[in-house]
Amino acid sequence: MVDRPPPSRFSVVERGGRLVVIDRETGQIPPTAAERMDAHDRRMGVEPLRPAAQAAGPEAILELAKAAPAPQRAAINRKQPWGRQARGKGPARIPQRPQSQPQASDRKTIVTAKWWDAKGPRTIELGPNGQSELTGRFMALFFGVVIAAIVIAFIAPLLLFVAAFLLFRFGGNFLGPIGAAIVDKALAEKR
Repeated sequence: MVDRPPPSRFSVVERGGRLVVIDRETGQIPPTAAERMDAHDRRMGVEPLRPAAQAAGPEAILELAKAAPAPQRAAINRKQPWGRQARGKGPARIPQRPQSQPQASDRKTIVTAKWWDAKGPRTIELGPNGQSELTGRFMALFFGVVIAAIVIAFIAPLLLFVAAFLLFRFGGNFLGPIGAAIVDKALAEKR
């Protein structure tokens, strides 16, 4: 019975600071997978699909521009931003898209529901400060409930099911006043 496998035909050596695979029988670097596949394809009669080399002179570019459809022709003929003509003109902008104007009112309208707002349903309009106040407080409430659920799941998983049942059954009575207080604080924020 053999204790260890026979030595490999290939070895890895360092040449010029790089690791290279060497064939011990020939002393040469074996062909890569791509080179082996290329040789296999040639043996099988498959020719590589490579585009013919073309000179990309100004005449060839003009011929491509003339043959291209109108939208592509405009893109080909457009002066590039790194050219000398484009310097100092400011940031590039898509001509079809109008420049965005800052909105005079960044207010958002929200319609509350009875189950999470005891004073709801009501339609409220909030400015940026009110929106951030509302979002922040509801996110804090959400993550607080998630953390409490994880702790209860580790301590007594059965209590998690009881808490879920009570939340679905009586959640509106419990969440309604909390939600109303959060919405009222968001409305009180400076516009």
